[in-house]
Amino acid sequence: MTEPTADEVRRHADGRFDDTLDRLKGYLRHPAISCDPDHAEDVGRLAALIRDDLEALGFTGARVLELDGALPCVAADKLDGGADKPTLLIYGHMDLQPVKGEPWATPPHEAVEKNGRLYARGSGDDMGGWVSHLAAIEAWLAVAGSLPLNVKLVIEGEEEIGSPNLERYMDAFPEVFEADVMVLTDCDNPSTEVPGLTVSLRGLLELEITCEALKADVHSGIWGNMVPDATTALVKILARLIDDDGRLALPPVEVSENWRQSVRAISPDADSVARSAGLVDGVTALPEHGRPLAEWAWRQSAVTIVATTLPTPDVKKNAVRGKASATLSVRVAPGAERDDLKAAITEIVTRKPTGGVKVTVTERRGASEPWLYEPSGPAFEAADRAYAKAWGTGLVHVGIGGSIPFVALFARRFSHLPLILNGVLDPASSIHGPNESMDLGVFRKAIATNVHLIDELSRLAVD
Repeated sequence: MTEPTADEVRRHADGRFDDTLDRLKGYLRHPAISCDPDHAEDVGRLAALIRDDLEALGFTGARVLELDGALPCVAADKLDGGADKPTLLIYGHMDLQPVKGEPWATPPHEAVEKNGRLYARGSGDDMGGWVSHLAAIEAWLAVAGSLPLNVKLVIEGEEEIGSPNLERYMDAFPEVFEADVMVLTDCDNPSTEVPGLTVSLRGLLELEITCEALKADVHSGIWGNMVPDATTALVKILARLIDDDGRLALPPVEVSENWRQSVRAISPDADSVARSAGLVDGVTALPEHGRPLAEWAWRQSAVTIVATTLPTPDVKKNAVRGKASATLSVRVAPGAERDDLKAAITEIVTRKPTGGVKVTVTERRGASEPWLYEPSGPAFEAADRAYAKAWGTGLVHVGIGGSIPFVALFARRFSHLPLILNGVLDPASSIHGPNESMDLGVFRKAIATNVHLIDELSRLAVD
């Protein structure tokens, strides 16, 4: 009897697409919101369901991993290839971003198909990502009876809160993470027609800027114009950080002209940014100044004010405020140093402060390093072949403007291994916002890609 081909396995997976979609919809019904302690049990219930499904598929050692003070991970392996075949680790996450207060057009935890997309919180980030691998594995087992290589799965329950315990899991269960190749599934494609391989991420630096002027608030009618106001001083000082375009007022990081030209074809234009970001009429994307918008998003640092103590309408009072602060989220470009960025921002905000207020800069927890990767070698050649077969075109190297702590962690712990970052997201996915969705055509192609990826990676030599 001849061994089945990857094309036969792919056809089987495609024939079961609706069944795979039903499984995905079942997972999406669980409000596994990791940042909310009230949903910790939902994360646990989903973990148990995934474990049971993996066990039913024939994975050995399918189990829920637990550590004190941490939400669970699910781990499983199917080592059909033996010692002569490579081991592939597939990482995904099951936890979700919150939805409270968001203007969803459909129920966020009840998947709805509409206009070729699947709408639900977690559809693309990241349930659809790792379920596409599960569908490929299930098809291989159904058609061939076994996998042509060894596979391990790790489905994390804390990615959306920064993976604070993932390294503890790596330390406590090292055998779960031992592999020859790793596929980390939580990333973007530049469009629904062009697949992306993520090779860079911006790092993250969180700073609190505090202005102090008075021991307590004082009456604005009596003391206004005689003493400095911490709130207005803070606003003026923060404005120093932004240039006339609205970007961080620091020199840009230099990138090669070859790289810049390579991303021009896939960089969004101003119109697509306006549509995808939801700019209001009359507001446009920021100017390029010779740098494609993709470069500004992927390879240049940026700053956002994520919290302030400024007065709000519900707590207003006619007073000169004695103290005010703002928390800045700084996206650190690949090639930039966090410490240098912190020093530059500190110098700007503390130099001759408005009204002579006292300014302090405090770094908050949760920082992550930027990441820049040069993918090369047989594993990436195998990935490119798999994508070409499923998408009709090879992988395009892309970046992500966000900061994904688990990627930096994997890169540090497993720098000697190929790290293939892929996913099912596209510019219209609206992850972390209302009406998150996944393109069903991309999902179908992702399943086909993963069928071929298993086949292609199985041919790699084991070191």
